[in-house]
Amino acid sequence: MGLRIHFGSEDVVRTRLAQTPDPMWEVLLSLHMLQTTDGPLVFDRWRREVRGRLDPGARRLLALAPPRGYSPDFLTPAAGAGGLDLGISALLSTPRGRLRDDLTQFAVSQGHTASWMRGIADGDLDALKGLGEAVRSYYRVALAPHWSRVRAEVTADLAARGRMTRTVADLPSGAFDHLLRTLHPTLEWSPPVLIMHGPHVEGDLHLDGRGLLLLPSFFCWRKPTVLRSRDLPPVVVYPIEHSPSQLITGREASGRGQALVALLGRTRATLLEAVAEGGTTTELARTADIAAATASHHVSVLREAGLLITRRVGGAAHHTLTPLGAQLLNGRRVA
Repeated sequence: MGLRIHFGSEDVVRTRLAQTPDPMWEVLLSLHMLQTTDGPLVFDRWRREVRGRLDPGARRLLALAPPRGYSPDFLTPAAGAGGLDLGISALLSTPRGRLRDDLTQFAVSQGHTASWMRGIADGDLDALKGLGEAVRSYYRVALAPHWSRVRAEVTADLAARGRMTRTVADLPSGAFDHLLRTLHPTLEWSPPVLIMHGPHVEGDLHLDGRGLLLLPSFFCWRKPTVLRSRDLPPVVVYPIEHSPSQLITGREASGRGQALVALLGRTRATLLEAVAEGGTTTELARTADIAAATASHHVSVLREAGLLITRRVGGAAHHTLTPLGAQLLNGRRVA
């Protein structure tokens, strides 16, 4: 199971790596995050700030961008790479056929649509204008105050992974393979096919000379995402690693152990420390003196919080700390 993205020789040359976040994608993915409890160490404070400040128009967007299932492709036009104004302008210019097709798919995915969405499906100018105003209002409240951090963390992630280059043509020999092999644990590069593993993605996407945009995202969480339509410019949006603004308060290095236990609980703190040494779920269970099933549950919680990642090698699950997990374990503070 998985989505298979097929590259031709022209696609390799035309693959691009975005160097800045796309505000339209960050709007959509942050709407998803706002409606979940995922990534509490990174997003909980932001969620508390935003939830009470949205106006009715911005709140409508929550219904159009549910945290599970399909969200309309027209919410993330390719022009958004040029900034919020260009993205909203492209949104308002979406062909009526695309609007109707996307909202039909949305209805199938969610089992219903709200009555106010009918005007959008019909391409009604007032309805589209209202949608654009809602996006702008949401951005102003939820993203604008934090945009400098969003941009800085995307840049830092690109630099840390040696990805500060826009096109494959700029990469040294062999670096393209390395880029795709290390982009994300759920992406498997088996030339000339990039496979996105996951329970909700499947089928084949032939790039047909269009190349692929690789887009790092602040609000993308745990696994990459793509557009449903095969006709739109191909893009893979993948999550960056996060740095916490402040994880442990109170005691400094001498009190890290107690602070970590207070934050995570003794068992999860022990497991997080064990992950720093590397190992499989079975080995972690042995270190913590707990059952393998119990260790697997706690590891899942730590993974959901963005503190570790898991890769399967053969039949075993190997766990490593994310930068966020390492910073938490070391008691570091990052501005």
